[in-house]
Amino acid sequence: MYGKKLDDRDTSSSHNHSKICREPPPNHEFSYRWFRGPSVEPCAYEGCPRRTSFSPHEWSKHALGGSGCSLQCVSTQSSLYKSTFCNASCFVKAWKTQFTVQSDIPQARSSTPTRRRAGSYADDDDARSVGSTNSARSGMSSNYNPPGTPREISVDGPNTPRISDLSQGYGNEYGAQSQEWVEISRAELYIPHADDVGRKLKLEAAAYSVESGELLMHRVVKTDLVLSRTPDPEKRNLVTAKSAAGGGARFRIVTYNILAEIYATQQQYPYADLWFLSWDFRFQNIIREIVDVGPDIVCLQEVQADHYESHLYNAMHEAGFEGVYKQKTRQSMGMTGK
Repeated sequence: MYGKKLDDRDTSSSHNHSKICREPPPNHEFSYRWFRGPSVEPCAYEGCPRRTSFSPHEWSKHALGGSGCSLQCVSTQSSLYKSTFCNASCFVKAWKTQFTVQSDIPQARSSTPTRRRAGSYADDDDARSVGSTNSARSGMSSNYNPPGTPREISVDGPNTPRISDLSQGYGNEYGAQSQEWVEISRAELYIPHADDVGRKLKLEAAAYSVESGELLMHRVVKTDLVLSRTPDPEKRNLVTAKSAAGGGARFRIVTYNILAEIYATQQQYPYADLWFLSWDFRFQNIIREIVDVGPDIVCLQEVQADHYESHLYNAMHEAGFEGVYKQKTRQSMGMTGK
C-alpha cells in the first residue's frame, strides 16, 4: 500500500488535524524549565515492594503482572477511598483488609477502581499547553496565565506571572501541595540523578516571538516515576565446547547473537520493557560479558552496520581486538545501513 508524501498533500485541506503549517512560524526562541515533583506513595498496599524500591526490575512489566496501569479505589464507603495501587494484584490484596466507613461524600456511580496509564499526564497540565498539536486548549482564554518569557516581559496583560513566579499554582494528581514542585534546571537537556529517584519530573517548554515576546506555544509534560540505575546482570555460565585432542596451540572462540535493534521491538517481545530492549542498555552488557569471557576470536551475529561503525568497532578495539564486518548477502530489509 502506498501513500503520498506529507509534503505533497494538498495544503488547502480544511482538516483541523493537519500538521502542515500554513504560514512559516515567526522568529522565535525556546524556554525550558525542569521541575522535580514531590515525594509520593506509589502504592497504598503496605506489602508492596515498590513502596521502598525503585529498581527497574521491581517496576518491570513482569513484576507488575503485565499491566501498565495504576488503579485507584473510588468507593466512598471503603477505607481505601482514593488510595492508589501500582497494579491489580496489590489492590486485591489490600481489599481484603478494607472496611466500610461512613462518609458524607456522595456515593460514586461505581465502586470499580479507576485505571490510569502509567506516565499519563495530569489534566490540568495538558489544559495549560497552548498551541501544540495534542493540546486540549488551542488558544489562550481570559483566565489563562502563560509562563514568563526568558526576558521576563509580560505577554498577556498585567496579571501574567513572571518566570520567577511560574512554579506557584500547579497541583498534581496525588494531591500534594503545588509548592513541592522544585525547579531544578533551565537547560534543554536534563539527565536525572539520585535525587530524582522515586519522583516525577515535569518539563515546561515554551516558544516566544523574538520581536514581540509573544507566547507562541506552551507545552507541559510530566514523566513517570524516575527509577534507579539498573544493577549489572549476574554473570552467566556460558556453554563451553570440549577441546579436541592434540598438542597444538589452544585458543578460545566466542559466538554471540546480539539481537539487532531493528528486531528488538515490543511487538516482537511484548513482555519486555522499553529500557530492557534499548540498544544502549544492551550494548554495555554485551561488551562486558564478552570481555569477561576472555576470547581470542569473537563472532557476532545480527550486527547492524551503523552499530558496528558507531559502537562495536570502537569498543572492541579498546579491548584489544581488530574486526571486519560482513553484511548479509540477501536484499536489504528496507532500512539504509542496517
